[in-house]
Parts: sequence; C-alpha cells; structure tokens
Amino acid sequence: MPDTAAPRPEAAPWWRHASIYQIYIRSFADGNGDGVGDIAGVRSRLPYLRELGVDALWFNPWYVSPMADAGYDVADYRDIDPLFGTLAEAEELIAKAHEHGLRVIVDLVPNHCSDRHPWFPRALAAGPGSPERDRFWFLPGRGAHGELPPNDWQSYFGGPAWTRVTEADGAPGPWYLHMFAPEQPDLNWEHPEVRTEFEDILRFWLDRDVDGFRIDVAHGLAKKPGLPDVGPSPDPSDLPYQDVDAVHDVYRGWRRILDSYPGERAFIGEVWLPEAQQFARYLRPDELHSAFNFDFLCCPWDAEALRKVVDSTVEVHRTVDAPPTWVLSNHDTIRHVTRYGREDTSFDMGDKRLLDPSDPALGRRRARAAALITLALPGGVYVYQGDELGLPEVQDLPDAVLQDPTFVRSGGLDRGRDGCRVPLPWAGHTPSLGFSPGPRAADPWLPQPPAWAALCVTAQDGDPDSFLTLYREALALRRAGLAALPQTLTWTDTGPDTLGFDRPGADFRCLTNFAGLQPLPADAEVLLSSGPLRPGPNGATLLPADTTVWLRTRPAGWGSEC
Repeated sequence: MPDTAAPRPEAAPWWRHASIYQIYIRSFADGNGDGVGDIAGVRSRLPYLRELGVDALWFNPWYVSPMADAGYDVADYRDIDPLFGTLAEAEELIAKAHEHGLRVIVDLVPNHCSDRHPWFPRALAAGPGSPERDRFWFLPGRGAHGELPPNDWQSYFGGPAWTRVTEADGAPGPWYLHMFAPEQPDLNWEHPEVRTEFEDILRFWLDRDVDGFRIDVAHGLAKKPGLPDVGPSPDPSDLPYQDVDAVHDVYRGWRRILDSYPGERAFIGEVWLPEAQQFARYLRPDELHSAFNFDFLCCPWDAEALRKVVDSTVEVHRTVDAPPTWVLSNHDTIRHVTRYGREDTSFDMGDKRLLDPSDPALGRRRARAAALITLALPGGVYVYQGDELGLPEVQDLPDAVLQDPTFVRSGGLDRGRDGCRVPLPWAGHTPSLGFSPGPRAADPWLPQPPAWAALCVTAQDGDPDSFLTLYREALALRRAGLAALPQTLTWTDTGPDTLGFDRPGADFRCLTNFAGLQPLPADAEVLLSSGPLRPGPNGATLLPADTTVWLRTRPAGWGSEC
C-alpha cells in the first residue's frame, strides 16, 4: 500500500479530484476540556487526518456568533468565536494543516448574518426609512394596520419568513426577512455596501492563506424584484427567493478576486435546486469551481436509481467543464448508516422520519458498499466526520439537549439535525469517549451513546475489518491510481441488481451487488472489498448482496505498486 503522506503529482487542479473531509468543529475534538470541539482539538488530530488520506479540510463556521444556528448566524466574519479559539490559533491551524499536506476550506455565510452583527442593531436603532435598514429587507406589513407579513414566504426552519420589529417608541414597525431563524436576517444583495463588505471578507481570509470557500445557501442571495408571493401552487424551479439571475453577477465578481491570488483557490457552492440546468449555471468557468451533489446524497439504495443519478451528474458537469462531486452525509442530513438501514433509503431536506426504525447491520453493510462507490467515481468526494467510523444517527437524544432551531420552530415535529452532530468517539471506555482531554473535562455538548465505545478510533485502528481501515485503504488506492484520471466512466454490462463501471485510463472496475450472489470476473484481481466475498463452484468468487468490490481487470495493470 502506498504511503498516504507521500506527495502525489497533480495532473489537474486539486479541487477537480480532491477528497475533502468535513469538520463540524464543535463536535470533532475538544482541546480545552469544556465539552465543545475547538481549533486546539483539530490541531491535535491533524496526524489522524493525514493518515486517513484526505486532501483537504472543510470547516463549518468558526466565526464569532451567538450560536442561534450553530454558527451559521455570524456576528463577525473576521474573527473566531472564543468557543473555538482565537484568530491567531486559526492562522496557526491553517499553516499546520498545510505542513501536513492538507488544504483548508472555510465556510462563508453570505445570505444572512446574525441579528447581533453590528449592522442589524444599527438598523433597528436608525428607524424606518434609514440607510442602515437598506442593507436588509425591511418592508411594511400588509393588512389594515400592517399586521400581516409583506408576503407569503415561509422560513426553511418553519413558520413565516418575516418578523415584525417594535420601534424605539414602542410602536409596531415594519417586518424584516429571514429565510432561516429570526436571529438570521437576510442581507440585501442589491445594496453596494453588502457586496463591498463580502469582497473584503474574501480578501481577509485569502490573505490568511485559505485554499477555498464553501458558500452557504449559494443559490439564495438574490431575490426577485418586489419580493412577490410564492402563491398556492409554486413552481419549485421558479421561486422568488432562490436562483435569481442577479446571483451570478456576485459570483463572477468573487471569482475575479479569487483568481487574483496565487495558487489554486476554489469556491464550493451549497446549491439545492430542482433542475440540472439551473445547477450547472453556477459552475460556469467564471463562477464557482464545484458544488455539492445533493441528488446523489438523496438517492435511494437502488442500482437503477444510482446509475441514473451518476449519469445525469457526469453529464451536467461535462456541459460546463466542472468536476462532479459525491457526498453521502453532512451536518444537515441523516447519517447514511441509519438511512440505508431503513425500508425507504431515500432522503430529502423535509425528511421527518428520523425515528423510523433502521436495521443497524444492514445500514452498515450498505454504507461500506456506498463508500467504495463514491471513492471510485470521477471527480471530488466529501467525507463527513464520522463517516470513516461508520457512525449512525443518534435517534434518541432527549428533547432537553436538542439545540437545532428547526426543533423549536416546528413545535417538535422535526427532531432537527442534532442527531448527526454528536461529538466523535476517539477512545472507548474513557470519559467523553476521548472527545475531551482528561477525566475532569466537561460533558460533551451533546451526549454520546455508550455503544459508540465500540466504534471509536482506538477500537477500529488496526482492525482489518473496520470502517476506518476500509476508508484508509480506499483513500490510499484512490490517491495512487484514480484521482488524477480523466473524469469519466464507462458502465459495464451487468444485471439489473448490479452496478459496475470502469475508469478509462486504468485497468480498474468498481462492481456493486444489490441482491443475491453474483460471480466476479474470472480474470480479475480483487483490490478491495467492502465486505467478505464467498467461494463459489468451480473456483469462482461470489459477490454477496450490498457489497462493493474494486477489481484490477488485468493483473499486470493499474495499482501494481500497491
């Protein structure tokens, strides 16, 4: 097996084929013992991340924030929240990550800020019609006395997307827009000061040598003129608060800034849109470099459905010469180990089935198989922290510990996203499972299931059959033989319950079986398998259901150095 720490010649920009590890910082590793993950904790685990074999780290927001939405309500985009550390620590972490051969991507939240951001209190104090309020969306209400919201828009977190202010004299005032929580007022991207501010924020972090930005709600910045009603039967591809043409001018301006810096910097967009043509526009050569592939994440565990999603993904990216990306879980979604163990294995952002029963063994088997599919596909891949440990969703968190605003705003109907955000287990049978240092550390901010002791890093390290070993081996093989290949694939002629593809330019095949037992090609050599293979008649090797295998189709070909 190749040394994962060895540098690899890059035939294409790193962001075209990178394996990127998502760090939800408050739940990754706690360095100071307060029960919350922080920069010091991440720094102590950089050797682990390098040994895992990823190319880059994406950090969820670490900025100053009241934490109404876990840091996605930013009060200061140029400083680190004391909960996580200091700006000097962040600068040191970026430098140390680079020393380990790891690039750094930071989250940027441009659609909205915190109601504690200096601009918003000033807007409230300045009063109706003031220039300070023009940076946001303040509008008079409807109805005889302005008692109704300005339009019918609904927050993504539930309830109206508008909150009415009370003026300094106690009189009811206009309403302000917040597509998420009331503590997250939407910024008005028609205002030149908003554009100038974020251009300066980009430069601030680029000057500190970050390698890229993940853009939160990248499709949502611009709103249709006049902020019209959605109406009773909206067209999902033509909503007035997303994918408005003006947003592309913002990204073209940002791209010019990014391209003015040395090195290969990149933008990654969070783009949830129903039409592939809409999605592709964000990836034109003068806009974003890549975007998350939510169609793949939401796809059920089904051979035909997955093939269709892969085909459509590769094709839509081909039209704009952008790299496809692949992701199975993130901080907003039900962990795929749990999802794949349910009867319905699909996912959507309105999913309220968190408590649906799930078969843990089935979910783990399918999650291992899915990992090898994603890591074999052309383009980039994202690994959400804990994926490499096979962590399931924590479905039984007590109501009293839930912090996600979706839980409160839905009246408890939506359990929220805390179940995928539980702190990582590093060492079993120790306080906080090794998440925090020492026996006197505070309890983790969300409780960890005792059963996670068996899934911790120390329990899996060195176990040839563990999730962690599977990820390490797959990432190493990917780095050695797949990442720099052309971003294409060729489907193999398989049955209805199998999914197989070759990567042109290598004697490599990825084959997944979804039902029954399937014989492997007689002349192929097994490089890696997500689960045990079975002996068959006449010396054949059989691929069980819910198992993926990587094959060298000509024994003297690709990967011989492994």
